[in-house]
Amino acid sequence: MPSLKAIRRRISSVKGTQKITRAMKMVAGARLARAQQRILALRPYAVRTGAVLADVVQALAESESTPTDHPLLTRRTETRALILVVTTDRGQVGAFNTNIARAAERLWREKQEAGVEVQIATIGRKGRDYFQRRKAPVFHSFTDVWESLDFAQARRIARTVLVPFLRGEVDAIYLVYNEFKSAMSQRVVVDPLLPLAPAPEKEGEADAADWEKHREFLFEPGKEALMERLVPMYVEVTLFRSLLESVASELGARMTAMDSATKNASDMISRLTLEYNRARQAAITTELMEIIGGAEALRE
Repeated sequence: MPSLKAIRRRISSVKGTQKITRAMKMVAGARLARAQQRILALRPYAVRTGAVLADVVQALAESESTPTDHPLLTRRTETRALILVVTTDRGQVGAFNTNIARAAERLWREKQEAGVEVQIATIGRKGRDYFQRRKAPVFHSFTDVWESLDFAQARRIARTVLVPFLRGEVDAIYLVYNEFKSAMSQRVVVDPLLPLAPAPEKEGEADAADWEKHREFLFEPGKEALMERLVPMYVEVTLFRSLLESVASELGARMTAMDSATKNASDMISRLTLEYNRARQAAITTELMEIIGGAEALRE
């Protein structure tokens, strides 16, 4: 059995750790409120931007005039793909990074088995380290993204990952990130970023047929100018949304993980306190037995 001094030292150490985890939980909770507001404000805009672009592309394809041939909308036989993986720089977020990395690795292996050459771009040190350990073909590792996250960061990432697509070096780009649901729930999302998927059918809506029949677009100043601005904006907004989703998800995961760690520390302190009391009682009993034994020896 450990000595009383060793048990006291361990209790003190666990209490110190508990203070840290409790503080980290409070900090993550405070930051989560602001991150949640940002993503809830951007999400409808990002979703609508993608829907509008998909509708415009479909309308151009169905029109009798010459359809757009924007390079970012080019659909080629997929023989080479780029996977963009969004992870964190820091740990202590439970299975947050592990779930993303495994989903990206699963997609990587599936593409390889299908004969597709895959390259991987990572955002965050955890994703970079994960794929470097597995000798993955890392195209680029983005650093210093989370320190000052803004739309300019999303634009910088978008311009970098679009270069191989525009050059024809990759035929598709996939985005893997955690979508924020709640502080205790995040969902791993694997979305094709490019080429743009066709507009979804509006099934189940009462006016779906009329909407399709009477849909009409007026292009100002022109189709080419509109697509030159709309397509890159869609990519940048989608990437910015994934970054904000990841921030909110990370804070939620950290708050949940630190709450669990704090509770585990409380349980450990209770067990150690019980062990300390038992050891102290055993020591007192031993001392009493020695005193009684000594007294009996003096009587004899």
